[in-house]
Amino acid sequence: MLFTLKEKSGEPGSKTKLLPVILSGGSGTRLWPLSRECYPKQYLKVEDYNKFSLLQETYLRLLGLENLENPIIICNEEHRFIVAEQMREINIKPNSIVLEPIGRNTAPAIALAAFIASKLYSKSLLLILSADHQVKNPEKFREIIKNGYKFAENGRLVTFGITPNKPETGYGYIKSDKELSQQNLSSGINKFIEKPNKYNAEKFVNDKRYSWNSGIFLFNSKTILNELNKYQPELIKYCKESLNCSKNDLDFTRLDRSSFEKSPNISIDVAIMEKTDLGTVLSLDVGWSDIGSWKAVWEISKKISMEIIKKGMYI
Repeated sequence: MLFTLKEKSGEPGSKTKLLPVILSGGSGTRLWPLSRECYPKQYLKVEDYNKFSLLQETYLRLLGLENLENPIIICNEEHRFIVAEQMREINIKPNSIVLEPIGRNTAPAIALAAFIASKLYSKSLLLILSADHQVKNPEKFREIIKNGYKFAENGRLVTFGITPNKPETGYGYIKSDKELSQQNLSSGINKFIEKPNKYNAEKFVNDKRYSWNSGIFLFNSKTILNELNKYQPELIKYCKESLNCSKNDLDFTRLDRSSFEKSPNISIDVAIMEKTDLGTVLSLDVGWSDIGSWKAVWEISKKISMEIIKKGMYI
């Protein structure tokens, strides 16, 4: 079955659409036993005071951004009804819920989203988001995403770096060409560094050219497809084939397994960002956290408790 979507390009001269792409394929094993394979952490409500799950918050914190469209969500087929129900609870009907028959990392997922976006809209920016992150200052988050528009619309591949506050060995790092600061919020990218050892992490935390790799990206759908075709033609071939042979099942798009499993299992960092000369990093100082462990949940909970106490909300 040929994959088709009704185009929503709008009138000539219409503004570029902002299309969130939420990557929700994780298994959530790091928060076991609360998070399990059948119910990963992105579908949990990790804060007692918050009625929304991490997946729901991922979209809700975007509300207020101009030309915001309903998301494309990439998830494991076993979690399809959880995703659909959680989106229904916040009155959002995704543009597409794409079901991965097998995990293939972020680059294939992003390629799929870019293909879908090119069918949906004549002009679109893809905002790539993980479904299991937390942001404590959503207003500032939106402001920084807006700052990224001009770079992405000019053909840059934008990623967002978090200022390290400790020598974290569990995150990847981005080394920028220039120091990032309140006066200089953007830079070209020198290189990406995989999770470092403690010695290197301690050096990075004192060097303002280094930031944590948030895994959040913003780019034009056509630009990322061009770069993928340039550096990862095999990936492009099999992702396109898996979409063209996909099947519509209720609100879901079921990829063709035999095609998709041939796609390289590779992250967008390794596939494109480490190779391209189009990379730009923006500083993202918004109270970001990758809730990947119980320690992270505990640290967040302590901060929340102190904020409540300071505001006189705790009795």
